[in-house]
Amino acid sequence: MSIKSLLPLVFVLAVFSCSKDDELSVPKTVDPLPSSNVPVQNFMWKAMNFWYFWQADVPDLADNRFQDSESYTEFLQSVEEPGAFFDSKLLYIEDRFSFYNSDYRELTNSLAGISRSNGLEFGLVRKANSEEVFGYVRYIIPNSDAATKDIERGDLFTGVNGTTLTINNFQNLLFGANNTYVLNMADFSNGDVIQNEREVSLTKEEALAENPVFISKSFEVNGITIGYLMYNQFTNEYDDDLYDAVLGLKNLGITELIVDLRYNPGGSVNTTRILASMIYDTNTDNLFLRKRYNNKIQDQLSESQLEVYFTDRLGSKTIEPLGLNKLYVLTSASSASASELLINSLEPYIDVVIIGDVTRGKNEFSTTLVDDRENSYLYTPSRVNKINPDNQWAIQPLLGRNENADGFFDYTDGLVPDIQLKEDYGNLGILGDLNEPLLARAIQEITGATGKRDFTVENPIEIFSSSKMYSPFKDKMIDDTLYELDLSLN
Repeated sequence: MSIKSLLPLVFVLAVFSCSKDDELSVPKTVDPLPSSNVPVQNFMWKAMNFWYFWQADVPDLADNRFQDSESYTEFLQSVEEPGAFFDSKLLYIEDRFSFYNSDYRELTNSLAGISRSNGLEFGLVRKANSEEVFGYVRYIIPNSDAATKDIERGDLFTGVNGTTLTINNFQNLLFGANNTYVLNMADFSNGDVIQNEREVSLTKEEALAENPVFISKSFEVNGITIGYLMYNQFTNEYDDDLYDAVLGLKNLGITELIVDLRYNPGGSVNTTRILASMIYDTNTDNLFLRKRYNNKIQDQLSESQLEVYFTDRLGSKTIEPLGLNKLYVLTSASSASASELLINSLEPYIDVVIIGDVTRGKNEFSTTLVDDRENSYLYTPSRVNKINPDNQWAIQPLLGRNENADGFFDYTDGLVPDIQLKEDYGNLGILGDLNEPLLARAIQEITGATGKRDFTVENPIEIFSSSKMYSPFKDKMIDDTLYELDLSLN
């Protein structure tokens, strides 16, 4: 079973066009000794010293931390492995999401929805009072290896290759280098998950692309035309598909919309802005978000460079908004970053009704940084030949926080649903089906219908990880970049 190894989670929306007078000033810092041979650590420190949101709170990232090359080199050499150096020397204690990758190509592919995957998307749950872990299938990516196998939403598994999953081995077994593995399947019986004799062999394939527009359909319920959009990642490569899906719902005459973000870990901020504009309005005078960087960057930028507005265009296409004054959003603990941004940025303008579980609580934005100082370490496809050939690492640090039009950003503990309803691994239902619990509850809220449907959750899912939350480098959510940052440097 191949899980999506990396998750796209919020490139930085900030296309800045700076005049010569607007150029950013990068502090002069010392360089390591020529014979030091620490290009990765040197790149990491310099990029974090300039961009990191909490730079002022990490003593080792201070501009005046090192007075000479000898002391700087000694610091860079203090931890030999670059990833361990990044984690132990450069991160602020409250940072849950900054991470790294030894190959920028793998990272940028993952942010584009492309990964080495078998197409199985799942969640992991720890058994009560036990070290053991079990997985439940959330959905299968079309045209993947898993799509050809006897496995589907709601199936449970407790082992890999005959080894029982635990909190200590699941990373290696499910997210390791093995291309093929066998899942040991299980049944839910009398409140427990029991392994059975069934096995499913899955093989990861290179460059599997997932269209995040998973379901788009409408329902006629009690005379109300309701649109349903299950959207699993804010991936700008599929903006046209998203545009077509929403326009299709508009042409069907929907008057209410349910956006299902329960498995959406985030992605492009620009895509988030486009979707918000399609849902609400294309008035480009309406503020979508305001960015807040560290002080050394914030003080050098104008208001126009820090503010992002709703849009009326997607490339050459004119956005035809739904013009809704209320939106229903389905969430889970896996809903993060751009998913939370969509909710928070729309709330000053319309009534957003959240149904599901408390979201992840990622209110920061990030971008991909590579060893290209001339471009302020910002990754851009047109400059890949400028990346230091001796250092192919990339880092994805948190650069700042997004505020909505009301100035609100404080949801690090997650956005709390208006209607609390966790998923139940004993009753997951079929995605897009009127009887699937979360969708059914949203429709009940829309129609005001009351009946015999009991939404009691007998076996609430309390995930601690999932295929879309896990990186083989760090068990952290990640973002993808919003716009390319084009900032000239002195």
